[in-house]
Amino acid sequence: MIQDNKGTVYLIPTPIAPDTAETVLPLAVKAQVQQINHYLVENIRTARRFISSLQTGRAIETLHFEVLDKNTPSEAIAALFRPVHEGHDLGILSEAGCPGIADPGALAVYYAHRQRIKVVPLAGPSAILLALMASGFSGQSFAFHGYLPIDKAERIQTLKRLEKRSRQYQQTQIFMETPYRNKALWQDMLSACQAETWICVARDITGSGEYIRSMQVKAWKQHPLEWSKVPAVFLLADYQ
Repeated sequence: MIQDNKGTVYLIPTPIAPDTAETVLPLAVKAQVQQINHYLVENIRTARRFISSLQTGRAIETLHFEVLDKNTPSEAIAALFRPVHEGHDLGILSEAGCPGIADPGALAVYYAHRQRIKVVPLAGPSAILLALMASGFSGQSFAFHGYLPIDKAERIQTLKRLEKRSRQYQQTQIFMETPYRNKALWQDMLSACQAETWICVARDITGSGEYIRSMQVKAWKQHPLEWSKVPAVFLLADYQ
């Protein structure tokens, strides 16, 4: 049972490409931000910049920010939720996309449920889901694996394992990489995966240079990609 004397936790999405807030965020996001004074964010500077860009009319100096990132220990969450226990609403912001999806905001949401605090997710862009939608691969069964191993040999073995899993379970495999390692991952995908396996590359989603294409490995080898340092999501399907 939710306790009425506690505040509500709002999961507030942010754009995943520069200068796209007006096209990817619903009006409900701005309306809710106008009502919130307390925030948990990955980076205070970028969070303040994002809220200022919404032009809510609120003075940024009146808002309260605390850091919640990948280095935040779970035992520190309770102290960060003090405003909620005092009856204040709390907004959780990611650096990009939707809080809680491949994001440390999940720690706060988990704590909220344990404390029977109401959680409200607001709609916004998720590179993972947008890539899946545009891939043509199965959205009935899929798995997101985050970042693959940095070591080349381990990464190749992981790719082969994901390819086998896709074939066995008829399941789309989704993963990503930091922009400066995209090219290395891509080269390993083309060398490790079978010719008939389908791969979707989704780069700069919602951005000015958006590129989304699904082809078999044998076709990709005939169409070399130039890699710049932009965010990308990769999807693999060995069941088409």
